[in-house]
Amino acid sequence: MSVELLEAATVPAYLTAHPDLAGGVDPATAQVREVGDGNLNLVFIAEDAAGASVVLKQSLPYVRTDHSWAVPQDRIFAEARGYEAAARTSPGSTPRFFGLDVDRRLIAIEDLSAWAVWRSALNEGRITPGAGADLGRYVARLAFGTSAFGASAAEVRAGAAGALNIELCRITEDLVFTEPFRDHEHNGWDEAVTPAVLALRDDAVLAEVAELKWRFLTAAEGRIHGDLHTGSVFVAPSGTDGIVAKAFDLEFGVYGPIAFDLGALFGNFLLAGSRAAALDHAPEFRDWVAGLIGETWDAFEAEFRHLWPQRVDPAFTDAFLESWLTETWHRAVGFGGIKAARRIVGWAKVSDIQTLDEEARVQAAGSALTAARGWITERHGIADPAALAAFTREAVASWR
Repeated sequence: MSVELLEAATVPAYLTAHPDLAGGVDPATAQVREVGDGNLNLVFIAEDAAGASVVLKQSLPYVRTDHSWAVPQDRIFAEARGYEAAARTSPGSTPRFFGLDVDRRLIAIEDLSAWAVWRSALNEGRITPGAGADLGRYVARLAFGTSAFGASAAEVRAGAAGALNIELCRITEDLVFTEPFRDHEHNGWDEAVTPAVLALRDDAVLAEVAELKWRFLTAAEGRIHGDLHTGSVFVAPSGTDGIVAKAFDLEFGVYGPIAFDLGALFGNFLLAGSRAAALDHAPEFRDWVAGLIGETWDAFEAEFRHLWPQRVDPAFTDAFLESWLTETWHRAVGFGGIKAARRIVGWAKVSDIQTLDEEARVQAAGSALTAARGWITERHGIADPAALAAFTREAVASWR
């Protein structure tokens, strides 16, 4: 059953009635604007005369672009749990969480509107040093602290049971793993990249996609963000000390394969690099983007190794860690290819590609799809970030 939705005009009265969610904002002088640009939520920023501000996010009972597509508002509970888990395991890696209103299906979080959405910064050609490393550490800390490495088996099972997110997982299952690899009404692309799209439908690709979808469906390793793309990351203004990248929009959170979050980032870095190449951005920016996978993975691996002595079960040996990291890397590469392909072919495309003119869009999309296919089919033979970078350069060069 749906609940009453807020409007900008009703937010001050709401904050007056819920001071615990106001984040220090004075409702009497608060100015409110609705800033949600996604499909599933209302997002309000309330700022008072003294400059204090807070974000209220309320889940919609439908997809904003298609009101006939019903989605459960209870998904906000998964996001609240995600913020709580991040605050416990990786403090500072997400906006501060002020609380959940169960009845109104609403959360209150820190306002980071002075920061930039990372996708927008990448589209503009802006270098944000350290962002990839921050996210690698965030994924590692969240994964270690909520998995059987850093928590008891009983805690992991209880956490997974409490993190059920059936409807949003179904969206991922369909939009990421199924629809882009077959004919579907949600799909669409420029005619010139049709050969690259059809190449995603051969048996070699479908076999790997099936294996990775099975992994997503069955491997509840630890809590994951679930939708960790560059549009769900804030990056700090230049000169900011400490953490410079923070993840938000945690509503797709679930217990799943840890490689999935890494792969989501990898795939979006591929899209950013394809855009930069199509626009012939400055070489230093293109080199930096090309190095983001290595920066993220290296930070993830280093943080995991740093945490490893704290593991709760000595049955997990050092040799097992080496094997697990290797498998996680290979899976992340495959997930990355799938995530990049789906953003070009399927529903919910991205501005990296869509805001380009036709010639540049075809170049960026075609080269990214060619690389993505190789990431999926050849992932087992790609040993590390340097090998992936070399493989990607060759794949991109082979497009047309």
